[in-house]
Amino acid sequence: MGGKQSRAGSNEKDPKRLLPGKRQKFSSWDDTLLLGKDPRSLLKRGMRHVSFSLVTKGMTDVPDFLWGLLEVQKLNLSHNQLQVLPPEVGRLTRIVVLNLCGNRLKSLPREVSLLQSLKVLFLNMNCLAEVPAELSLCRNLEVLSMSHNCLSQLPASFADLSRLRKLNLSNNYFAHIPICVFSLKELDFLHVGSNRLENIAESIQCLASLQIFIAESNNIHSFPRSLCLVTSLELLNLNNNDIQTLPDELYLLCRLGRIAWNPMDKGLHISHNPLSKPLPELVEGGLEMLYSYLKDKKHH
Repeated sequence: MGGKQSRAGSNEKDPKRLLPGKRQKFSSWDDTLLLGKDPRSLLKRGMRHVSFSLVTKGMTDVPDFLWGLLEVQKLNLSHNQLQVLPPEVGRLTRIVVLNLCGNRLKSLPREVSLLQSLKVLFLNMNCLAEVPAELSLCRNLEVLSMSHNCLSQLPASFADLSRLRKLNLSNNYFAHIPICVFSLKELDFLHVGSNRLENIAESIQCLASLQIFIAESNNIHSFPRSLCLVTSLELLNLNNNDIQTLPDELYLLCRLGRIAWNPMDKGLHISHNPLSKPLPELVEGGLEMLYSYLKDKKHH
């Protein structure tokens, strides 16, 4: 690794040496490299961030010159064929947004812990079976999306991601919501749809800032009363589960506003569940009718 660092240092002084020994076919920037220009000329300098993008290039490896672009803040390597993210990524300490969606990554290097400026990380559509505990050292992380992977658990240390606001764990292999998630007090968005959940833990009530909770397409058997205590909820999606009854305290979720049928709409999504009578008819009648029934039922 020391050798690579010294090579990167010399590359900064001599742009021509940034040329890869074996030419790769990346049409949008290959000509620039062949002209001997500094790859920094490919950086896009916006009002807020310096960004670099190599999207849909068919890359199986990250080009070495990238690790010398120390000023990059937004890096997009999505929709390639990357199987490994090299430990050199730890050099890019100014990164705020890192997009690795749609690759073939099976793991992440421990050096991601060095990305102390990182706020947004997209890992959707990879082959991750685990994530390193070191990721929890990225204490400024606010958005983490890991949908469409092979995950079944998270490191307990993820409880330390105290600034995390949005977490997407959908389309994985979780049998339960990881315990560490219930420590994320700032979380306002949680997506655990299309997993293998059979229940929602009572600890869900700890997520007092949660506004959007999606747990559709699982095998959840009951609607926990503790979920009714998360009164900040504006969108609750429990479609396509095995729920038969609804808690009398459901009316406490006053911000839901309506029964929702469009996946993008705020409100209560409860379709495609084997609800016992008269609940299906009440749901059809709207949220006000459903809440009125549940209130009367509770008081009597």
